Order: sequence, then structure tokens, then C-alpha cells
Amino acid sequence: MSIDQAVNVGLPVTIGRAPGSGPGAPAPAPLPSGARLLKGERNWWFLGPGGVARLHDRHVTPEGALLPDAERRLHESGMFTTGRISAYALTVLTSTHCNLGCGYCFQNTAQDQAGGSRPPRIGRSRLTSDTITEILGFTERQMAAGGLEKLRVLLFGGEPLLNPRGCLELLERAADIAPTSAWMISNATLLTPSLARRLAGLGLTSVQVTFDGDRSDHDRIRVGRADGGATFDRIVGNIAGACGATELQWTLRVNVSQETFHGVDALIDRLAGALDPARCTLYFARIGDVGVGYANSLLHTGELPAAFSRWQRRALDLGFTVSRPGARKTCVTCGHTDGRYGAVVSADGTLASCWETAGKPDWEVGTVADGYLPGERTRDRWIACQDLYRYDEDARTLARFRDRVDTALLDYLHETGRL
Repeated sequence: MSIDQAVNVGLPVTIGRAPGSGPGAPAPAPLPSGARLLKGERNWWFLGPGGVARLHDRHVTPEGALLPDAERRLHESGMFTTGRISAYALTVLTSTHCNLGCGYCFQNTAQDQAGGSRPPRIGRSRLTSDTITEILGFTERQMAAGGLEKLRVLLFGGEPLLNPRGCLELLERAADIAPTSAWMISNATLLTPSLARRLAGLGLTSVQVTFDGDRSDHDRIRVGRADGGATFDRIVGNIAGACGATELQWTLRVNVSQETFHGVDALIDRLAGALDPARCTLYFARIGDVGVGYANSLLHTGELPAAFSRWQRRALDLGFTVSRPGARKTCVTCGHTDGRYGAVVSADGTLASCWETAGKPDWEVGTVADGYLPGERTRDRWIACQDLYRYDEDARTLARFRDRVDTALLDYLHETGRL
């Protein structure tokens, strides 16, 4: 059996039935280790924790399941092997406040009833030196219990750069307990070249920044909280300035909704002209509703799968990186109810299971001073990534969308010699 392999660096996704297996065919049994099997234009794609393999029809049953010999060979080649976790994933909200007023934010508690740019948010708190001491003590204990040698910090908010001193102190002191690297999710409106240089010097390697469609849509949606002002040019300029001062890599998240859909093509071209695509990964995400009254009428059916595939191809052709599809993975932070491999800590030292519940009343699962609460008290508060999002479609529709987009991307990567 001939199996072509490629390294998989994709994001966690959901298993779905392989497209093309027939509308009335029984769904094949789930593959072990969160693996997926997708039907491409000319071949099948196996996505496992050990990578991506290209298979042929002779390796797969008519119902879309691996034949025993194919599965055995994939096991032997390490495609089902899950890598060992060696780094503790610590997410810290350095500030729960934000200087933007995006209506869809999961940290809002409702919409702005006045129709402006100030939706009510979670309570405001700010990381202090004393809380950093408690966080790092907690982290040392968790790492020792799990036998983990490295630390991976996510600077999060609110907007983390509303507390630059907290960001810098946290990274500087974290290096005293373990080899530390870091990344940050920021709106980049406050990121200066000088600050970027200092953060990079303390282990920051990458920054994720969100765009809400092309400039005109973005400047209507992703606005200053105080004045409702535009932010697109400032964000792009700050990213370009930080690129000139550091070797930071960038993940540019493009939010997709009925308000931004028609501007995404132009946005991709605009970003390619303003930034260095070789240092940027683009990914596209439909905005969901987390119960704050934000409505996105754009469904995962119709033209949306083809649009996602078109955007990914255009991004690749312009020199951007596009995250490759992969096996379904358990989140190291929220996928284990004992916080074995990671934790989410709000600015006041309270623990949450996931960043989507950090800072929200009645969702705490402990504190860094006292550790996690007993399981019987946290069972109903422990949610995982995407658990709070509400969709108008069922799980099978969402899985079918992801499968179609991922299959098209793998076909194109193979067709253009990128896989």
C-alpha cells in the first residue's frame, strides 16, 4: 500500500461522515484517536494525530471506512500516535477590560441597548504583582504534578495590552520557573514597535489579531469603545511596525458574518499589499452567538463552503499560510477537568475551565491560591471550547461544512505541491 504523508499542523476540528459516501449509507464507525477520513476529488485523505496521509479507493470501504490492512499500515507508520504533551498551557487575562466595543464578543453580557459601541461586559479587573506570584506558584505545582518541563503562556484579555506592565512582568517572572514561550491574542490597537520588541525579548513568538471583513465593514463593526472610532488602519499599521521591529509571527483571524461576507475577498488582497504574507497565517471563522443577542444569519450551507475554499486558495496563492486540517484533538486546557495540562486564570486569580467563561460570575472552578474546587462542584461549570456557541444548524451540518472545506484545502495543497 502506498501512503503519502505530510506533517499536520491544523487546528482542532470535528469528525464528520466522509462526504460522498451516499445519502442513505450508514455512517462508518468513528476512527480511534480522533482521526478523520475524507473523500477528495481523486483520492481519500486520512487525518490522524500523527499527520495526513493520502489513500486510494482500494484502502477504503464503499461506506467510507478504513479497510483493516490500511488501518494497520497507518498504525505502523505512526499516523495514530498522539505526541507527548511537555508544556503547560497557561492562559492569563492581564486585563478583563477592552478598549473596543464589538457586539459579538463572548465577554459581553448583553448588547448595547443604545445601539452604540459600549455593550456591558464582564467585571473589570487588572493583573497585579501579587496575583502573578500566586499564579506562578499555582503553575509550578500543576507542572510538578503533571511532570511537565516547559511553559507556554497565552496573554489574553479583554485586551491584554491595556495592562502592558502586567504582560511584561508575567513573562519575565515566568522564565524563573520553567523555559517559557508565549503568544498573545490582541486587537493590536495599542501595540507599538517598542512594546513588541520588549515582549518578543521575553519569549513572545506570535500574536493573533482579528479582522471583521474589509476596511469599511471592519471600521463599522470593530470600533473604539469610547468613541466608536475606526480601527482598521491603526491595526494594520501597528502590525507592520511590529514586523519591522521583531521577528514575531502573526495569525490573522477573519470573522465571517452576513455583515462581512462580501468584503473578505478584497480584505485578503488588501492585507497582502500591506503586510508580509510570509509571516502571517490567515484563518476564517464564522461568528457564533454565545447568548449575548448577537445574530449571524449566515449559515454553514449554500455558498459558504465554496467561499471558504476560495478564500483559502487566494490566501495561499498570495503567500499566506493557511492552517492545515487535522485530526480532532482534545484541548489541553479545557479538555481535562482537573486542569492537568493547562489553566485559564482571570486577572484576579480565579480559575475558569475555558477562556469563554473567564471572568463570568458563577463560572469559577477555583482560585490559584486554593486550587481547583472538587469535581462535584465544578461539573456543571466545566465547559470546553465552543460549548457555549449557539447555531441554527445541527451538528451534522456543521461537520459536513468542515469536511467539505478541509477536503478542498487538502486537494488544493496536493495539487499545487504544497503538501
